[in-house]
Amino acid sequence: MPNDQFKDLSLLGAGPTSLPQKPEEAVLESFPNRYPKRDYTIEFTCPEFTSLCPLTKQPDFARIIITYIPDRKCLESKSLKFYLGSFRNVGMFHEEITNRILDDLVAACEPRWARVRGLMNPRGGISIEVTAEYGKPGYRG
Repeated sequence: MPNDQFKDLSLLGAGPTSLPQKPEEAVLESFPNRYPKRDYTIEFTCPEFTSLCPLTKQPDFARIIITYIPDRKCLESKSLKFYLGSFRNVGMFHEEITNRILDDLVAACEPRWARVRGLMNPRGGISIEVTAEYGKPGYRG
């Protein structure tokens, strides 16, 4: 990439790549926010999130919605796609997944505020929705 402000982005613009096997192998990348003095929200929706039940190893399906107010950095979407895909073969409960995504997002881009919602598809007749927030309490954008 010709622009120095994007020199740390390793996935965007790269050729074919493969999904990391687990979140610990994934890299969430960020780039400079051009409007750091303004509060605005960025929202990502992943309608095809998959993971495994930690006990039965059966697949779990969910919709993950990430909303945040950036500060100095914005999350790069291709790295987020690879990061979320890394949960595909990992056994975790829904509550852990949602909180793990929030923790990793905060570590990657240090937002002013962030919310991660995990809307898990029904299993056994019960659907689960887990919401985790960071930053300004009660902000609803």
